[in-house]
Amino acid sequence: MSRTREPLISLALYHAFKWSIVSPMLHAYFRGRIYGVENVPKSGPLVVVSNHASYFDPPIVSNCVRRPVAYMAKEELFQVPVLAQAIKLYGAYPVSRGSADRNSIRSALEYLDNGWAVGVFLQGTRTPDGKITDPKRGAALLAAKAKAPFLPVSLWGSEKILQTGSIPRPVPLTIRIGKLIDAPSSTNKEELQAVTDQCATVINQLHDLGR
Repeated sequence: MSRTREPLISLALYHAFKWSIVSPMLHAYFRGRIYGVENVPKSGPLVVVSNHASYFDPPIVSNCVRRPVAYMAKEELFQVPVLAQAIKLYGAYPVSRGSADRNSIRSALEYLDNGWAVGVFLQGTRTPDGKITDPKRGAALLAAKAKAPFLPVSLWGSEKILQTGSIPRPVPLTIRIGKLIDAPSSTNKEELQAVTDQCATVINQLHDLGR
C-alpha cells in the first residue's frame, strides 16, 4: 500500500472508531465538557498541541477538535498488539523519542497535505498531574516546516482515568481549546523555543481553570 493512500483509509477507520466508541464514551461515561470549539479552523494545516496525562488523550483530543488528528506516538506502543491496532485506527504513526526522527516529520507533513491536523503532546510524554513542565521544540519545528498555526488544547482530569490494575474509571473530563497561535517564521532555535514556551503557558493556564 502506498504511503499517499494510507491516510484516506485511516480517515474512514478514524470516523468509524470515533462515532462508535470514542464520542459515546467521552460524553456518557466521562461526562466530558468541551469549551472553545469555535477556535478550531475547519480546514487548512493545523498543529494541535496539548498536555498529556493518559493513554486515552489522543482520541479524546481528536474527538473534541472535530477534525481528524494524526498523532505521533512513541514507537514502543506499536509493539503492543491490541494498543497498536487501536492507535493505528486513529491515525497514529511511530516516532523515536529522544532523537531527530526525520521519518516522523515526513509522515506528519504528509498527513497535513492530506487534510488532517497533526497532534503533538508538548512534553513528549505523560505527566502525573497533566501540567507541562518541560516542553519540547518538536511541534514548533513541524509547524515552521508546514507553515501551520498551533491549536492549544488542555485536558483536565484524564490522569485519573486509569489506576494500577483497574478498568477505565468514569471520571469527569474537561477539555479547553485555546485560540490559534501563529507558526514560527523560521526554524531558528531561539524562535522555536519562544513559541514552544508560549504554547506551554497557554495550555497550563487553560488547565488551571479546572472543571
